[in-house]
Amino acid sequence: MNDPARSENLLAAFPKVRSTLPPAYAAIYVEQYKSNRAGETAAASLAQRLEGWLHRQVAADVAGAAGGATLELGAGTLNQLPYEPQTAPYDIVEPFTALYEGSSLLGRIRDAYADIGEVPPTHRYDRITSIAMMEHALDLPLVLARAACLLSPGGVLRTAIPAEGGLLWSLGWMMSTGLEFRLRRGLDYGVIMRHEHVNKATEIETLTKMLFRKVRVRSLGIGRQFSLYRFIEARDPRLDVAAHWALRFA
Repeated sequence: MNDPARSENLLAAFPKVRSTLPPAYAAIYVEQYKSNRAGETAAASLAQRLEGWLHRQVAADVAGAAGGATLELGAGTLNQLPYEPQTAPYDIVEPFTALYEGSSLLGRIRDAYADIGEVPPTHRYDRITSIAMMEHALDLPLVLARAACLLSPGGVLRTAIPAEGGLLWSLGWMMSTGLEFRLRRGLDYGVIMRHEHVNKATEIETLTKMLFRKVRVRSLGIGRQFSLYRFIEARDPRLDVAAHWALRFA
């Protein structure tokens, strides 16, 4: 984004505020979240199979190789680890510790943090990754800025996201998880989606391009509107921009 006014308008939207869930939704939210992550329903199971594309894209740079030190943002249930080499140092950021506690994969984690701001500023990572996390970040510019500052020289940010805001993505969840949720609960799943997904894919891509000089984007589908997922690879951060965002949004 080269237009300073448009850039400022986008940045001015942050930090965002998450919508409040009505009582009927709040009462079942944690149960629904865990059910989705575990793939316990037909729709959730299908979604997890499709999400395999996200995991494979993020891990494609280390497939069959040792890889360097990695920091995963929003590690959740550690479901990215089966796609990653077992020999490389692997740290995670995940505020919801109940998602990974007791996992058989936990022994592969070197250090775990609840927030990227807890990662020592002296740490450096060859790879910083995230899968279906950036769309949830209320303070997305700050998260991206901190990630940029933690990359080693030549390091890479690899993030995979749903194509939130696109036509195919919207139709996809409405006709699968959304329909199943309405039939089971009698409630509108869109309320939960609007609560969770505060950032559109275009916002995430645009902010990444503002912060990094080299950005490559791949979609699962045709173009931006008719895709389900998007993969973004970013290199060569503008550290002056990162420092500015870190101060502005801290």
